[in-house]
Amino acid sequence: MNASSLPRVEATERPKLEVQGLNAWFGSTRAVKDISLAVEPRSVLAIIGPSGCGKSTFVRCLNRMHELTPGARSEGRVLLDGEDVYQVDPVYLRRRVGMVFQRPNVFPTMSVRDNVVAGLRLNRVRADYEAILERTLRQTALWDEVKDRLDDSAVGLSGGQQQRLCIARALAVEPEVLLMDEPASALDPIATAKIEELIDELKEQYTIVIVTHNMQQAIRVSDFTAFFYLGELVEHGATQQVFTRPAKRETEDYVTGKFG
Repeated sequence: MNASSLPRVEATERPKLEVQGLNAWFGSTRAVKDISLAVEPRSVLAIIGPSGCGKSTFVRCLNRMHELTPGARSEGRVLLDGEDVYQVDPVYLRRRVGMVFQRPNVFPTMSVRDNVVAGLRLNRVRADYEAILERTLRQTALWDEVKDRLDDSAVGLSGGQQQRLCIARALAVEPEVLLMDEPASALDPIATAKIEELIDELKEQYTIVIVTHNMQQAIRVSDFTAFFYLGELVEHGATQQVFTRPAKRETEDYVTGKFG
């Protein structure tokens, strides 16, 4: 299968993602409690809230990575273009819903080139790897920085470059949704700014869900914001409204720094 022919469904009338009554456990501990929300296509949803409130667990449920943790389970529905993700092959799902983690997770024994195309090879996608390599590195504003280092080890890149390389690797398999769990928390301000600029550009083509502790970052990059507290969804709405006219007292206290 050619990468350009991967199945894609245009969501023109429905949300890209719909979460309905989602609960998630680690053993007997319920980390996510009856969450329901929708994510619009080609938008950025920021998930905010204090540590331990279920943000990362929620995001990992969206592409079924939560179930990879021993003792973890979930209930409820997650619909991608109306299709229940728990009724499809998880490997296929993770090609449509990519993920970028808090710390860059480059493959240390691989070159820059091999890191980017690793997902294509793993999924045995027949495609022009060199064209995809250049396209995704240009998408992530890395091409000019690494075009003469493609055969060098990826661990030789800076932290910010490594994180953008991980984003390029996620984009290489042509996902429709990109999940980002604190993608800039380990980076310096300059690298963080590049990641934020990249998110703003990528939302023209992709639906993005980002977990962040940085309130200013949420304001800068997102169209919508969801505030989580103690595993529950307290408030979800347009980012400007959530930060300037929150409907719930708990949200106001959190975004104004009274706790968290």
